[in-house]
Amino acid sequence: MQIHVVRPGQSLWSLSQLYRVSVQDIINTNGITQPNQLVVGQALVIPIPRRTYVVQPGDSLYTIAEQFGTSVATIAGQNQISPSAQLTAGQVLQVPRTTRRTIEVNAYLTDFGQRGQQTVQQIGPVITYLSPFSYHVGRDGSLTPLNDTTVLNLAKAQGVAPLLVISNWEGAMFNSDLAHTILNTQTVQETLINDVLNTMKSKGHRGLNIDFEYIYPYDREPYNRFLQKVTTRLHAEGFTVSTALAPKSSGTQQGLLYEAHDYPAHGRLADFVVLMTYEWGWIGGPPMAVSPVNDIRKVLDYAVTAIPRDKILMGMSIYGYDWTLPFVAGQSRAQTLTPLGAAQRAATYNVPIGYDTGSEAPNYQYTDAAGRQHQVWFEDARSFQAKLGLVQSYGLRGFSFWSYPTDFPQVPLVLTDSFRVRKF
Repeated sequence: MQIHVVRPGQSLWSLSQLYRVSVQDIINTNGITQPNQLVVGQALVIPIPRRTYVVQPGDSLYTIAEQFGTSVATIAGQNQISPSAQLTAGQVLQVPRTTRRTIEVNAYLTDFGQRGQQTVQQIGPVITYLSPFSYHVGRDGSLTPLNDTTVLNLAKAQGVAPLLVISNWEGAMFNSDLAHTILNTQTVQETLINDVLNTMKSKGHRGLNIDFEYIYPYDREPYNRFLQKVTTRLHAEGFTVSTALAPKSSGTQQGLLYEAHDYPAHGRLADFVVLMTYEWGWIGGPPMAVSPVNDIRKVLDYAVTAIPRDKILMGMSIYGYDWTLPFVAGQSRAQTLTPLGAAQRAATYNVPIGYDTGSEAPNYQYTDAAGRQHQVWFEDARSFQAKLGLVQSYGLRGFSFWSYPTDFPQVPLVLTDSFRVRKF
């Protein structure tokens, strides 16, 4: 596999000749629906053998060696060229790669109908856990059931372990008062844990994922005690317990989203955690990358000091946003886009796609038919690969997608080019 960034004048035909693959293979791998409208700056995944690399303009043996985690001498030796050789665009090199390690991949799913079922069939081969979002916890501790049996069965048929996700979602948001009730009322906790166990046993879940957000800071210790209680009960029954944690860059970070999430306690008690490293750019905020790599690094730098690395799943956003400009705080609302939808929109308005190397995120601007300016930030194969690089360099357990369904057909090939995925 190789990621190619489209340059002016290139077409699917010219790329097929450059890489010696069929046009149809490139179309299928990238989900291309407008084959005559490639966008300058668009990242395409080329399905070529793992050890083959086609030299791009500006490449050197040093930059290629750095990209693939090997040495100049190793590449030069394998290709019988001098370590100081000057490369030419289009030259084909054989690149030795390190052994792919096995990681775990979770995918949160928010649609359980036909689209969700198709999604599970598509991504099943490259995920470890499927986490339908979510079973809402009532004020009495009872669970609101989900019609998720079909997607759970599809997952299990592909060696994917279902997780039962519970949340303090009430109405249209996470509710702090609901979380307070759950965390401080023993009878509510008993009802909740019993409902969780009964549901997991009847539906075949492998574990529980707790996504309690916007918890009052003074409920930090009650949450820790609740987590201790849950893990004791569920471990005795053979189930795992994981939690979703806000993206903290320090143990003293202020804010309702952060303060009650005790990284050391969750790292000690939970089997693993999901760091929600996304939504820096969000639907009600100003235009920026959804999951900027430079900010994710700050979270990971703190997380690995408080939580064992082999318990950390890094959050992975698989969507983007389109903001109408000018942004007005408290009024503007961005439109959510899939990665494929964002690329198609750039093609529709015939604008090039840029790439910010600091945040490792593609972006562009366009003017709509009404004359309004727009700013788009999204994810593509390059940004996905950059985040996989964080999983590798920090030695993490794996990562967690937020959220499917989406249109991002490049995921399987980019993922399996870097890692093997644990299956059950």
